[in-house]
Amino acid sequence: MTLAAPLASSVDSKDRSLLVIFNPTAGGRRRRRLDAALRALEHRGWDCELLETRARGDAEALAQSASSDSKATRLLVAGGDGTINEAVNGALKAGGRLPFGIIPLGTANVLAAELGIMDMGEAVDAAAAGVMRTIWPGVANGRNFVMMAGAGFDAHVVANVDGALKKKIGKLAYVATMIRLAFRFPFPLYRVRIDGVWHEAASVVVSKGHFYGGRFVLAPQARLDKPEFQVCLFTRGGRWNLIRYALALPLGLLPKLKDIKLVAAREVMIEGPANDPVQGDGDVIAHLPVTIRLAEKPLTVMVPPARG
Repeated sequence: MTLAAPLASSVDSKDRSLLVIFNPTAGGRRRRRLDAALRALEHRGWDCELLETRARGDAEALAQSASSDSKATRLLVAGGDGTINEAVNGALKAGGRLPFGIIPLGTANVLAAELGIMDMGEAVDAAAAGVMRTIWPGVANGRNFVMMAGAGFDAHVVANVDGALKKKIGKLAYVATMIRLAFRFPFPLYRVRIDGVWHEAASVVVSKGHFYGGRFVLAPQARLDKPEFQVCLFTRGGRWNLIRYALALPLGLLPKLKDIKLVAAREVMIEGPANDPVQGDGDVIAHLPVTIRLAEKPLTVMVPPARG
């Protein structure tokens, strides 16, 4: 993805202070990867303070506190898309004062893919090198998201995936949940108002980035730094269409299907079964009906120097 020109590309030697938010329940292997990244940052002259979460919501509270009160100059979140989403919400509540970086340790790591962070070395480069970009999050019923929000089948998969199974087998947990739900999901129609125009769809994904579920392209025209959404309407429901969509996604064919509609938007309203889940960045963040708008202000993120 091409992002806008950098806001800054250098760091004063006196301002090398990083606050790092990390979920210690992520497991030993991920902790070792984080420790290696922190050693690399310290070797490059950065002072790293580690803040560990203990429960759901802690990443948001820590990010809000750090952005409001800390003397640090950058905020780094080590985790998956869900932990990053929490931290983004906290940072934005505090006005987004600190540049925001990530060390991808999750299952899908969609935001990392979008920012061009393909490995731990690039995550360290992004945090240390001072290349900044602005991105525009979305807001679903008051809750921020960075990559996408959705209603329909994919939101039900997110709502029903087993957390313990996800830790064991990663993305395959979503595949297992998808197969299980496919035989009992009723595939209702959703009413979607896009900038005042009504549509109907079997599922809806409101995208800020062009990747979905990892490095699979769903919305080719979507850009994190552009103040608009790309709304993907899956116009046909049912088990067989679901299988067709699922096969087309990893092949890069999904946006080309005739029954997939991609519409640019600045405001989206989705109506459907009352209290149906709405997923945002891989977690349930709201319930229907939902109104999705752009955040009031952008967020500054750190990307690898090669993205400059």
